[in-house]
Amino acid sequence: MAACTARRALAVGSRWWSRSLTGARWPRPLCAAAGAGAFSPASTTTTRRHLSSRNRPEGKVLETVGVFEVPKQNGKYETGQLFLHSIFGYRGVVLFPWQARLYDRDVASAAPEKAENPAGHGSKEVKGKTHTYYQVLIDARDCPHISQRSQTEAVTFLANHDDSRALYAIPGLDYVSHEDILPYTSTDQVPIQHELFERFLLYDQTKAPPFVARETLRAWQEKNHPWLELSDVHRETTENIRVTVIPFYMGMREAQNSHVYWWRYCIRLENLDSDVVQLRERHWRIFSLSGTLETVRGRGVVGREPVLSKEQPAFQYSSHVSLQASSGHMGTFRFERPDGSHFDVRIPPFSLESNKDEKTPPSGLHW
Repeated sequence: MAACTARRALAVGSRWWSRSLTGARWPRPLCAAAGAGAFSPASTTTTRRHLSSRNRPEGKVLETVGVFEVPKQNGKYETGQLFLHSIFGYRGVVLFPWQARLYDRDVASAAPEKAENPAGHGSKEVKGKTHTYYQVLIDARDCPHISQRSQTEAVTFLANHDDSRALYAIPGLDYVSHEDILPYTSTDQVPIQHELFERFLLYDQTKAPPFVARETLRAWQEKNHPWLELSDVHRETTENIRVTVIPFYMGMREAQNSHVYWWRYCIRLENLDSDVVQLRERHWRIFSLSGTLETVRGRGVVGREPVLSKEQPAFQYSSHVSLQASSGHMGTFRFERPDGSHFDVRIPPFSLESNKDEKTPPSGLHW
């Protein structure tokens, strides 16, 4: 593959690949360093966004793993669509879509401001718009190379009532926004290495994409819908740092004659500028329905102080919270510039309302 040369290799975390999405002719071959879980979409056009090739695996030979398709500007990707994640660089496959409500405070910034309400939901009235996300499987070969994530699994569940573990996770299951998908095709009948791939999907060469949902996938989606559902997404940008928050309801547990509601939330930090910045502190304000205020301040997030640069512009992590009543969350992240100066980035206000129907949370995987 002469087009897949080292000169066009771009680094994403410890993995490397090259791309040229502007003015490119489609389809284009997607190349990988054999055994490295690394990719290079071949192109002879000029790359607008040039990243470093310093992390190229030495002695690795590129092999074609598929052919890129034109990303969809309209419409949704189907079950079985193979893709490369445009931010984190991993291979994946679409299981099914979610229609979420995106509350983008950047869009609402031009609207007249209103007084901040007591629940702490901010001073702007934000109207949500429909946005497509996808439930996907991550190729297990790529998980070790996703450096800008605090974990490669984004989906956790409550364990059984009689289980000593409070939470358990499904490795390699993720949520991906429509614009993060770079679709490709492959002639491989098992192109994604994940223990659920062949359990959920069946190869059918007469279909496009050639992977169709098994009854197992449809049943799993239906039974676990309340705990998988992605409904609201909150986004806000401050000084070219965009913060996206996605909360998920996990279910209810009874503890000491009271109900405790569990939530998880996923946060992505994105540097939309070329300047390097580093996250140093977090400052949360949590408002309860009864009017109490809790303040949480600490270094970094999940034990890390990630650097956001042109080469690695995003960081994503998940966390969990248990509540006895509804609450609103807001606050700031403090970032540091190379010259030592600091600036605060707003966390978009979001609420965790425990008004879901009181169904029993899943007790392990439902098939």
